Amino acid sequence: MDTVPADLTTPAGTQEMCATVLSRSEPIDILVNNVGGRRVNIATEEMPLEDWQRLMDLNLTSAFLCTKLIGGAMLKRRSGRIINVASVCGQIAGKNIQGRHYETAKAALVGFTRAVAADWAPFGVTVNAIAPGGFMTDANRRWFRERPELQQQIESQVPMGRMGEPAEIARSPSTWPATLPAT
Repeated sequence: MDTVPADLTTPAGTQEMCATVLSRSEPIDILVNNVGGRRVNIATEEMPLEDWQRLMDLNLTSAFLCTKLIGGAMLKRRSGRIINVASVCGQIAGKNIQGRHYETAKAALVGFTRAVAADWAPFGVTVNAIAPGGFMTDANRRWFRERPELQQQIESQVPMGRMGEPAEIARSPSTWPATLPAT
């Protein structure tokens, strides 16, 4: 499995990564836009525009560019699947979280998904989104160490009474086969 390191907080970094991937791996049949994160907890009224833009580029613009470039190649072939990983945070607003860049970007990603799905479905490219709830990722473990009251608040609203574990949604990349079987 080939890895292409990239800085997806910048449009230029995302475009460069897409060009590299397309040159090494075409045709690509499945694109999963699964990058993002909250990264900072700065109040909306205090957030510098540069931070807002960098985080919107990470959580939204990167998905747009990957869809445009990698998905665009699928569109030309009239075949492909795009899965955008949104978040339940794009549909509900939790309390005591500041900045709201993440919620805004993930809500916009759902809207983008619907629009592109409507445009590209007639041409054999499906575009869908999934919106997972809370999972105990490394980033969330760090977040909850800093703000344990937030973890309690979130978990009190989850029917299971706890956050999910990453292994409950997907296998670890270290267990993936080097090549996927043909379908």
